[in-house]
This record gives sequence, structure tokens and C-alpha cells, in this order.
Amino acid sequence: MKHILCVLLISALQISAADVESLKNLGAKVTETSGVVTQVQVKCDAFTEADFKTLGSFTTIKDLTISGKTITDDTLALLTGLTELERLSSDGIQLTDAGYKHFAVFQKLKSLSFFHPAFRSEKFTGSGLAQLKALPKLERLTFAGSTAGDEAMEAIGQLTQLKEFRTWHTAQTQAGNAYLLKLPLTSLRIGQRLPNGKDSPVSFDESTLEILAQIKTLETLELTEARLSAKIIPHLKALPKLAKLKIETVDINAADVEAIKTALPNCKVDFKPINDADKEATLVKKLRL
Repeated sequence: MKHILCVLLISALQISAADVESLKNLGAKVTETSGVVTQVQVKCDAFTEADFKTLGSFTTIKDLTISGKTITDDTLALLTGLTELERLSSDGIQLTDAGYKHFAVFQKLKSLSFFHPAFRSEKFTGSGLAQLKALPKLERLTFAGSTAGDEAMEAIGQLTQLKEFRTWHTAQTQAGNAYLLKLPLTSLRIGQRLPNGKDSPVSFDESTLEILAQIKTLETLELTEARLSAKIIPHLKALPKLAKLKIETVDINAADVEAIKTALPNCKVDFKPINDADKEATLVKKLRL
């Protein structure tokens, strides 16, 4: 009996090793914990349906990073067996709004990131993000580099389980920021919209802080890609739990930063100055501020 068990165990291990090798052959970076695959990073640009099925067969994955325009409504459906997922980061996926229904099976998901989702696709307005409210444990969401705008922000405003949210380089307007007031956020990173044409209004400036000041649960706040001054101090002081403030890629006078630090003695202020070259390249030429 012991001999039979040993043979079966060795056979299972050999099969497992072969399976992992098939995943690595797809270009995946694989991490194993206690003999099972728990973390995978892979570019899916050349994936076939069979390749997605191979990836979807590793049902022990907890942390998955994927990218590529081959990730569509149909191919995401081939990954719905990954019910142990706790973290999923994606770049360049081509889901329509309807495709976000597939996320409902990932009930253990805690962190979700979308970089450049369905860029310039008319089939993605961002409204589909509302379907993520079916994920009870989802606490962290990143939505960046998207041509979706206020409709996406309205959908995100329905995800009242969120504690942390990060957004930049989208098509949102100042009006879209108001949807954040529906969320009990403890952490927020907010950056500038991507301009669409010559006269695209900014999505983040000093007036935005009037809205953010109403999110009384905020403990960490990151401000990036804007022109700011000490005028934001009253709004920052209105955040009773604010403990960490990061200011990066922002055109702001050093004296104003010192004034902010003085006004917020119980808050750690991390300031990274922007040089003239980066100011011109990023704020002026890229973001047209």
C-alpha cells in the first residue's frame, strides 16, 4: 500500500511539474508556494484560446498580472476558474462594459488594477465597472490610462466596499470627482486627465480639494500632475484623519510646501520637486496645463 501511495505521489508531482513547465513556456514568470502555483506574471499578446485555458487551469493562483489586447470578454471567461484570486493587475485589456460581469466569480479578490483598459474603444464607457460591486472583499482599485471618463467614475462611485482608489490619465472631468464622495476611502491617489483636443478642461486643480475635503475618512492622500499652492491648506486641514500626504509631479512653490507642513503638524508630508524640464515635458506638453 505504501509503495502504491509513493508511486501515485511521484506521478502527481511529475504531472504538476510538467504543467508548470507548460505555463513557463508561455513566457510566464511563476512563483510556487508549498508546491502549488500562487503567483503568475505573463504577457498575453500572442495567447491563443488554448493558452488561456492553460492559464485558467492553475486554480491555485492568488496573484495574477496579465497584459495584452487578446484579453477580451471571451478569453476572460476562460479564466473564471481562478476563484482563489486575491490580486489581479491588468494592462491593455479589451473588455466591453458587458465583459465585467465575469469578475463576479472572483469572490476573494481584494485588489484590482486596470491600466489602459480598452483604450479608445467605443464599446467601453466604464459603466461596466459597476458590476464590481459583486466583489465583497474588493478594497483596492486602480483605474488609469483610460479614454473612459465620468461614466466610469459614476460606476466606481457604486463600489462602496472600496477603501483605496487610484486614478490618473483618464477622460474624467471635475464633475466626475464628486462620485468619490460616495466611497469610505482611507487612501486616494488622484492625477490629471489625459487631454482630448486643445481645450480639454482639467480634471484636477485646487478646486478639486474642496471635494476631497469632504472625504473625512482619508488617511493617505497622493496629489500628482497639477498646479497647486498653499491655498489648499484649509481643505487639507478639514481632513481629520489625514496622516500621510504625498505631492509629486506638481508645480508648487517650495515655500508653499513648507507652509503645508507647518499647517499639518500631525501629517507626514512627502514632497518630490519637479524640475523645469519635467514640468515642460509632462505638465505643459503632455497634459496641457
